[in-house]
Amino acid sequence: MHHTLSMHRPALWLAAALLLAGSGPAQAQLLGDGGTTVKAGAIRYQTHATTSGITGLGVPAGADAEVSSATTALLTIERAISPTVGVELVLGLPPKITAQGSGTVRFLGEVLSARNVAPTVLLNYHFGEPGSTLRPYLGLGINYTHFAQARTPYGWDVSLSDSWGWAAQLGVDYSLNKQWGLFASVGAAKVKSDLVAIGASVLRTTIDFKPITYAAGLSYRF
Repeated sequence: MHHTLSMHRPALWLAAALLLAGSGPAQAQLLGDGGTTVKAGAIRYQTHATTSGITGLGVPAGADAEVSSATTALLTIERAISPTVGVELVLGLPPKITAQGSGTVRFLGEVLSARNVAPTVLLNYHFGEPGSTLRPYLGLGINYTHFAQARTPYGWDVSLSDSWGWAAQLGVDYSLNKQWGLFASVGAAKVKSDLVAIGASVLRTTIDFKPITYAAGLSYRF
């Protein structure tokens, strides 16, 4: 899976170092008419989550949860470091992810909501020649996910651990002119978190979100 675009300091340092790596004069000369691309649009965060089951004193066997998907706004900034390679920072308006009780606790309904702040840094390889109307690209990198505003209607004190993992995307850019264009992409990331809920009992589970993302929108190069 953002009321703000804030991130923890390790993610900020990583993103800043990678983006600045492509900002020197030598790289700028390689880029000709522009080396930075900003993209804005919508992204669908489609979870395929599995859990380790919910355990805790008084929790019936077979207790589990189902995690929802979400759609939110997307913003990315990519700095080219050569005519074919760029470093991209992916941000977005944090989507609200919810979980419903399932298995023997299905009757509980919604048991959790949280917003996932998930900055991602990707190294993209763009196929074809610079200036081509249609340019596919492939990206690999690192995702950091922090879960904020974790809440439950049952009054438990809930926390979810942060997640670091790989990220990948496959996309295509379509140029409308020298500055403006359209883009679409599909991505995946490793996002796994340990959940602890403290109330009358201590409940635990591990959620492997297995997200697939679908994004599209408008791009501007300068």
